[in-house]
Amino acid sequence: MTYKKKQQAAEEESWSKFFRDILVMFLVLASIYYVIFSFFLANEVVSGPSMQPTFEDGDRLIAVRHFTPKRNAVVIIKAPNQSGAMYIKRLIGLPGDTVQSKNDVLYINGKKTAQPYLNNKYQKADHLAGVTYTNNFKIKLKENQYWVMGDHRDVSNDSRRFGAVSRGAILSKVVLRYWPVTQISSNFY
Repeated sequence: MTYKKKQQAAEEESWSKFFRDILVMFLVLASIYYVIFSFFLANEVVSGPSMQPTFEDGDRLIAVRHFTPKRNAVVIIKAPNQSGAMYIKRLIGLPGDTVQSKNDVLYINGKKTAQPYLNNKYQKADHLAGVTYTNNFKIKLKENQYWVMGDHRDVSNDSRRFGAVSRGAILSKVVLRYWPVTQISSNFY
């Protein structure tokens, strides 16, 4: 074999090894992505107006699947009244809490609770029209019951309609909005 043929064979083997390495690297990265988004993270898209103005229709989010539920966290839940659907809501009440809304003031265990995420044009429009933004209610949560509501209260299908949800119905906690790029954020109260 001549020097030129040896060099050409070595070059072909080099390209073959390069493409094989790229393929292996792609498969490893795809496997890692699959495991991460199957067991630890969720990639979600907001559908509908129930969390306005915090989230708009079409916003893309990353949520963590394993977390300890905390008040005011934005969570993804299994829709209790629509098979196979998921809702995005704010966690308002925890097990054992008494949750009350009276004249647009939220009380948790008898204490007035701030809701800065409701300072929006939808609430102001209702207030100017002489209508309460959040209908009056009072509920005592049992063990393993959570109360969830949307931030756009007058259109949200939430615990006020379908009742408290169990811990098993809470799938993930939203930690990042990555789309639209101009709205990237991670602090949702």
